[in-house]
Amino acid sequence: MTAFAEFGVIEEITKAVDEMDWLLPTDVQAEAIPLILGGGDVLMAAETGSGKTGAFCLPVIQIVHETLRDKDTKKSSGSTVRAESASTQWKMNVYDRGDAMAIDSDGLLCQTREHNSWHGTRSNKAVIGKGKYYYEATVTDEGLCRVGWATSKADLNLGTDKQGYGFGGTGKKSFGRQFDDYGEPFGKDDVIGCYLDLDSGSIYYSKNGADLGHAFDIPGHLLQQGFFVAVVLKNAEMKFNFGQTELKYKPGHGFKSLCTAPKDCVIKSPNSGGGRAAATKDMPNAPQAIIIEPSRELAEQTLNQIKLFKKNMKEYCPRELLIIGGGGAREQIDALNRGVDIVVATPGRIDDLMGTGKLSLSQVRFFILDEADGLLKAGYGEQINRMWQQIPKVTADGKRLQMVVCSATLHNFDVKKLAEKIMYFPMWVDLKGQDSVPETVHHVVVRVDPRKDTSWQRKGNKVQTDAVHAEDRITWGSQSRETLSEGTKILKIDYLVKAIQEHKMDKAIIFCRTKIDCDNCERFLMTLGGGPRARPDHQFSCVCLHSDRKPPERRENLLKFKESRVRFMICTDVAARGIDVKGIPYVVNVTLPDEKENYVHRIGRVGRAERMGLAISLASEVPEKVWYHSCPSRGKSCYNTYLKQEGGCCIWYNEMQYLADIEEHLGVTIDEAKSDMKVQANEFDGKVEYGQKRKYMGSGYKGHVDILAPAVSELAQLEKRAQSSFLGFSGVQDKLFAS
Repeated sequence: MTAFAEFGVIEEITKAVDEMDWLLPTDVQAEAIPLILGGGDVLMAAETGSGKTGAFCLPVIQIVHETLRDKDTKKSSGSTVRAESASTQWKMNVYDRGDAMAIDSDGLLCQTREHNSWHGTRSNKAVIGKGKYYYEATVTDEGLCRVGWATSKADLNLGTDKQGYGFGGTGKKSFGRQFDDYGEPFGKDDVIGCYLDLDSGSIYYSKNGADLGHAFDIPGHLLQQGFFVAVVLKNAEMKFNFGQTELKYKPGHGFKSLCTAPKDCVIKSPNSGGGRAAATKDMPNAPQAIIIEPSRELAEQTLNQIKLFKKNMKEYCPRELLIIGGGGAREQIDALNRGVDIVVATPGRIDDLMGTGKLSLSQVRFFILDEADGLLKAGYGEQINRMWQQIPKVTADGKRLQMVVCSATLHNFDVKKLAEKIMYFPMWVDLKGQDSVPETVHHVVVRVDPRKDTSWQRKGNKVQTDAVHAEDRITWGSQSRETLSEGTKILKIDYLVKAIQEHKMDKAIIFCRTKIDCDNCERFLMTLGGGPRARPDHQFSCVCLHSDRKPPERRENLLKFKESRVRFMICTDVAARGIDVKGIPYVVNVTLPDEKENYVHRIGRVGRAERMGLAISLASEVPEKVWYHSCPSRGKSCYNTYLKQEGGCCIWYNEMQYLADIEEHLGVTIDEAKSDMKVQANEFDGKVEYGQKRKYMGSGYKGHVDILAPAVSELAQLEKRAQSSFLGFSGVQDKLFAS
């Protein structure tokens, strides 16, 4: 049995994994796969290249495969899913709740672990017109709670406006922000009975079967509206019984349980984004799993992994589809009409297909956000929330929606906030902590100072800069801020070339801050004989990867780099995010990122699988003027070199401050290298070949044996004496027994 089989992964997938030479699961796979197969929501953080794509793809493929098989079995046996009757059950509404309110799959248990604020929810249906109704709410954990009745227009903070009536655990009733003494306090294990008399317009409560008396009179105009079950909690938990199971205390005086209310007195909530998927005929354009990726390259990479994992499936094989911008929209729509089970998509194109009805979310079982921090930073938070609201939280066969959220770090505030809102008690798989640099990464910084190194003032070949100083007066020999900034831009590319030559780099990712910086860097390496058309072994062969390059070119450039047909990939943070290119020995940061997390994300691409890697960061000792486009064109046709505060699209970039922030964040002092790019290796034996496996041998190993030699010799002598003593003792014993 393989290690993956021990997690419950089926034979077809484990065979594919074996064929990929995955002998053992990575740490993130070992933790996440069983959790997802077990039906849980998972928050996952791990370094790029740690196997997190496999960690969510493997279980998703398996569960979709099993779902297809089960559906076919039910069809062949003539059984049907009674989803319609289930959808008519009373329950608390997942589409009508506060950000931190969690509701279980049965819709009967409500919980919030928010200590500082109240979060409420209402039921999926209401009673209206006439009748006397009752339900029970049991306090199942300590905390503050308020329970009662409310209209659809009421604030979710029950009892704080004139549309809702609440009774709280402190022994207070509330309506219209007026809190009055009522009944008595209640807490854990107490059962609160909630009575609504639409005939007389009255509300009552009971505690553990004891009547607490009349609480509220309902104004006539409100009686024309439906009344929903309502609750608001602060770090508390309550469970509801609407009469589907036996009530703890049966109501008298003509009151009946909510689930027995006549159909003509029941209305649905206007907030009914999905609840349970309808038991309709399966639609071909309604996938079971949706995986959202921040970039085309990462989406293509994930799709290719899915194809590899499922290649041995002969029956009930999930059908996958890539939905990205730049691809043929007609082909994608045709594929949806033929039928699809797993969709891998970027946000823009999938939003178009949803808006035109070409893609349905009615059957989604898995909703996966890869690189969630990148998606949120790019401004897709609202779209993610809109998609989540349209997805049923329970499938037609009673299975709960599963969420998997992957992020560079789970400690990102926006990711935490998103998880609180859309995930159900997620399990954390956090192998990074707040932030860490792998032990196999040696990272150094090279200070760039155009005041000391004036070689940038030379005539002849040098990099074309980004034109932020096109309107500034640049005077060689001057110490003006603008002149030194221009010098920094030239020196950085000079130092990049030095680093490539000094370390004889055969493969590296070069990070530039902007797309124009990437283009300029590529053009300069082309003047040295390199570039995308150079022979693969040329010292400066390279490709460029950013969002202004057309999709076919981006795919081809990435493939060239992966297949070592070029040595260097020049890219921005956004373009490279999540791209899994293994075995990178070097990374060069031409400019330090202004976000600390991106620094870790960049340099984490080297030194994988016990292979040492070197990350070199070029940091200017003087401020550098850079583009910071805030105009509608986002830089496509912008030449406004004024500073941002002056209505322009430029800022002054302080890398010394960013360097200090990174060191403080990581709790380290980053090693420094000189402008000659020579780096002192940090292995104990002083011998490192970057990109090769770490070596624990050589002079250091020999010295270790020499140190231990006397102790080993002494142990050998003790062993010899002990054996001699035993043999002597055995001889004495033989003589005694013989006599």
